[in-house]
Amino acid sequence: MRAAAPPRQEWIERRERGATIAIRFMVWLALRLGRGPARLLLYPICAYYLLFSTAARKASRAYLARALDRPPSFLDLYRHYHTFGSCVLDRVFLLDDQIDRFDLHIEGEEVLIDAVRQQQGYLLFGAHLGSFEVLRAVGRRQRALKVSVLMYEDRKINAVLNAINPALTQEIISLGRPGSMMEIGRRLGEGGFVGVLADRSLNGDDQTTVPFLGTPASFPLGPFRMAVLLKAPVVLMVGLYRGGRRYDIHFEPLWDPREGSGAATAELIADAATRYVARLEHYCRSAPYNWFNFYEFWR
Repeated sequence: MRAAAPPRQEWIERRERGATIAIRFMVWLALRLGRGPARLLLYPICAYYLLFSTAARKASRAYLARALDRPPSFLDLYRHYHTFGSCVLDRVFLLDDQIDRFDLHIEGEEVLIDAVRQQQGYLLFGAHLGSFEVLRAVGRRQRALKVSVLMYEDRKINAVLNAINPALTQEIISLGRPGSMMEIGRRLGEGGFVGVLADRSLNGDDQTTVPFLGTPASFPLGPFRMAVLLKAPVVLMVGLYRGGRRYDIHFEPLWDPREGSGAATAELIADAATRYVARLEHYCRSAPYNWFNFYEFWR
């Protein structure tokens, strides 16, 4: 693994399609129609984006070729888009506390139970793989567990959260704001989990190059440095959509920076990043249509 210059962060610079009013309308429509009828709308919507989103389609094809170990068919591309659309739609219902709609299968839940018992705070590393929103569902199932999410501030996203459930904005820590690190430390000190999507970074963040699905790819170092700074153990979390109402949620102890006092910090971070990417690769092969980085990930 080697250090890499930060590439241009396309996921930040690409404007989201649709205004806040349109997003609010889609939320309203989904909640009024219900999940079943709303899912019918996914078929024409996904077909439209598959046909006309050239850059995203190219990124989907490049990823699926690696994850499937074969050239993807048109049906593969459509399944990729439809899985993404399904998770986006389900996010509306999860945010609305309609958890009973879903069939959740959880592996590693004992990690959460032990954390609550010991009042130990953890960083929870996820990725744009499946649904990170099911974490909120688990947090509501384990009532004593305090769950916060560190995320890039976006007015449109906040508008959606406010439209669905205004109380949820209190669970968000805005990435890059003054005092964000102190807030993270405070919530960890209270025995909470702070979720971080560790596969993307902001412009200017240091990155490292790690083999991923057979080709070197850039991943941010910031989340791992944060774990060292806060001396916080890290758990990996993925929520894989398996079709229908089912999500398979996995929690795995990933790394405890407090246990590597004999090694240099850079070596600890390098080893942790390699382990994180290796587990992402495992889950990408297990559920290949759940990867939702629709931009040029390999450069």
